[in-house]
Amino acid sequence: MSPTASPSVVTRRRILGASLLGVGTVIAQRHAIAQTAPPKPQNQVTPERALELLKAGNKRYSEGITKRHDFSSERSALASGQNPFAAILSCSDSRVAPEYAFDSARGDLFVVRVAGNYLSEDGLASLEYAVSSLGTPLILVLGHDACGAVSASIKSITTDEILPGHLPTVVEALRPAVEEARRTQDVLANATKANIRLTAQKLSRSSEIIADQLESGRLAIRGGIYRLGTGQVEIFG
Repeated sequence: MSPTASPSVVTRRRILGASLLGVGTVIAQRHAIAQTAPPKPQNQVTPERALELLKAGNKRYSEGITKRHDFSSERSALASGQNPFAAILSCSDSRVAPEYAFDSARGDLFVVRVAGNYLSEDGLASLEYAVSSLGTPLILVLGHDACGAVSASIKSITTDEILPGHLPTVVEALRPAVEEARRTQDVLANATKANIRLTAQKLSRSSEIIADQLESGRLAIRGGIYRLGTGQVEIFG
């Protein structure tokens, strides 16, 4: 104690120090909460609920009664992070837009797109990130009818025609589905569905991160076909 400090001064200093310590603790706690709280709490759902949200959004979309999304009101929350409730592995076809098809807002869907909606190394890494870092509880492999990538692969495999550039990469990725369906009556439709199913299976086998989440029940994988004529998505698996 300072030789010049009176007992009353010491007491006031102790009270002030305790008060500042308390304020500092509250600020630290609030900062920790701000850092860990998800930007969209409504997206913290089970895999089953995530699937329900996709189905409900697609129903609104296909019936032409989509919500009015106020994107500006979400910017500040989403600037600090994201917690999408579903990840979509979709075909790159310009007629298929998952954000529209499921009537979703920003921060709701984590979308990976590639022609033919097959699983590449980059796509797998992206989906692992969604599952492990963002806590996404559902992955949907989304194909569509009249898919040009599937159709071109069928033609290439059937006629032994080698496509130009890097297109053979797509053909080889889709070959297992085409080979499975090539002796059926509707090769294109059956190859499209087989590709979705085989891709979903490959997802669960190719990643320990995804396999662990599936085993724990925190993640589900489903397949879906977008119908160009109606906008409806048929979900299976």
